[in-house]
Amino acid sequence: MQIKVSKRRGRPRGKYCSAADFRLLQYLALISMKYGIDSEKFFDSFVKAWKRQESSCESLSIKCRKRTRDYAVFLITNSCKVVAQFPTPKYILEEASPLKDFARARASRRTILERAKVKHLRIADLKSGMDRINLKARVLEIPKPRSVITRFGGFATVTNASIADETGIIRLPLWNKQIDAVSVGDLIQVENARVVTFRGERQLRVSRGGQLSVVEKR
Repeated sequence: MQIKVSKRRGRPRGKYCSAADFRLLQYLALISMKYGIDSEKFFDSFVKAWKRQESSCESLSIKCRKRTRDYAVFLITNSCKVVAQFPTPKYILEEASPLKDFARARASRRTILERAKVKHLRIADLKSGMDRINLKARVLEIPKPRSVITRFGGFATVTNASIADETGIIRLPLWNKQIDAVSVGDLIQVENARVVTFRGERQLRVSRGGQLSVVEKR
């Protein structure tokens, strides 16, 4: 994975200078969780590689492939297999445990997702960026559909329905045949969906390979 980060000289304003830096730390926190490595220990391995060219952390090897006045480029491998490569600004390497907050947020999200394996999530649990969501909700509203041009140049019909459970309401885009398959008042089940933010509003979107079905007609 290639991640771009800011390479401006000097200390930027705020804790992180750009969305790219924010994404970089989020991604590093995700890697540490994936391989079961403590986030502080994982970050320290980058600092060691920055100073000594190479370091290791559990099953991962970290190599500093390039170092300049303002940033360093790291390569992460696992048994000779490339995991990621990216530049990291010097001011992030000089931070004290910058992954701690990101790892905590990831752990919190993972706890919610673990709950989803046992039972359906509630709408109040949903956060932007979550995926593989399963839930049941009642259809409150189906606005008049409109025609749109797809990215492939074709035409499709879409409407943003409102669905609700006892904890909240969220928008659910319905496309083409899905629109005629459900009615206001139906209890529906959504499987393998993801949560996005569109124009400042949360939406639950059925992912490719996902499914929307009617559990109980009105």
